[in-house]
Amino acid sequence: MEKLSQKRVVMVIAEKDFRDEELFHPKAVLEKEGIKVDVASTTLKAARGSKGGMITPDKLVSDINLADYDALIFIGGSGCRQYWDDQRALGLIKESAARDKITAGICSAGATLALAGVLEGKKATAFSGEADVLRQNGADYTGKPVEVDGNIITADGPASATDFGKAIVKKLKES
Repeated sequence: MEKLSQKRVVMVIAEKDFRDEELFHPKAVLEKEGIKVDVASTTLKAARGSKGGMITPDKLVSDINLADYDALIFIGGSGCRQYWDDQRALGLIKESAARDKITAGICSAGATLALAGVLEGKKATAFSGEADVLRQNGADYTGKPVEVDGNIITADGPASATDFGKAIVKKLKES
């Protein structure tokens, strides 16, 4: 636990309609291990999940300094599409992968990683409705609940949210 208490991750959510389980379940898994979790969005106002969960982000996406973090995690839900054309968000994903940091996305956020160009030649999964986006951007879409390829971690959706968190913890233990 001592080693993990030095780790920091940032979870990026949409302003609205992020998928509650995909944020709260992995966040709980990470925090239980002593990992410091920041939540970022495009607003510092309370964000609402698609199931009604509320959280006030700690910081703005525009203020994320990747040097402060061991992992960058994008959370899915229909709201995550706000990042598909967001050059700052896509740039953070590219930079995270280029620095060989843990770069993760769950559900539709797997498509966010694909659109940033970091899944090319990688095994990855996402919400099945985004499989074509992954394939069109060079990913080897597997459809598995959780997929780990190097420091890229993807998951298919809410039912895999806890295992997604566990996969991130396991990778943080290795780093």
